[in-house]
Amino acid sequence: MENLQPFLSQLAVQAGKLALSLQAQIQEGDVSCKATVRDIVTVADQATERHIREAVEARFPEHRFYGEETGKSQGKDSPYCWIVDPIDGTVSYFEGQLYWCTSIALWKEGKPLAGAVYAPALDELYYGEVGKGAFCNGRPIAIRSHGDLEHSVVSTGFSCLRAGWTKGNNVPFFANIGLHCRCVRRFGSAAMDICYVACGKSDGFWELNLQPYDYAAAQVILQEAGGKVTDLRGGTDYPRQGILATNGVIHQEMLRYFPNYTRREE
Repeated sequence: MENLQPFLSQLAVQAGKLALSLQAQIQEGDVSCKATVRDIVTVADQATERHIREAVEARFPEHRFYGEETGKSQGKDSPYCWIVDPIDGTVSYFEGQLYWCTSIALWKEGKPLAGAVYAPALDELYYGEVGKGAFCNGRPIAIRSHGDLEHSVVSTGFSCLRAGWTKGNNVPFFANIGLHCRCVRRFGSAAMDICYVACGKSDGFWELNLQPYDYAAAQVILQEAGGKVTDLRGGTDYPRQGILATNGVIHQEMLRYFPNYTRREE
């Protein structure tokens, strides 16, 4: 296949800058709710995904597409699928905060091939491709280790609460892990959380209720940076059974905080 990096990186930056240009124009009337009042989508999410989808379909018309806002393309059986979150961290975006990004991944036969994550407010472009390494703004990145959880910074999210989980949610895990690590961060974007593990700004990330477009691009970036991704049981049934993304060193230690984890059906 052709060199993916120029197309994927440029598209992520273009789309991210489009979203950034629309940010100041977003009003309450431009926001609607999905499953719950906490789960919002803006006209900018939709416009940004439309821009990405049109660019992908023009360049790779035979490929499948799976976007958070427009869903899955129909009638195509290509082994390649583009998995897109136009604005990961929509609440942060709407509130004028910094930690949101555009995430674009290409998977082949159900496995990550390449991914780009661009955070416009920070001007950080992360890119990874299987066998070719991971980068931030063109510079190679790699995980780092503080040795154990006690000396590590980790992050998490609460999409389970946004989805209305009243039981089996992330609050007890947050409280327990928070007692045994250096610090727990909450950035509001799973893609950025995982990229921060990849570049050594964090040591681990866990979540209970993600979708593939939340981590599809960041996963390959982390793995190419030397990190590890499993479900909360240590297996491959993610995101259904939660997701754990770490520098690898604290992975087994963190898994001990999720003994016999099983997703609770609401």
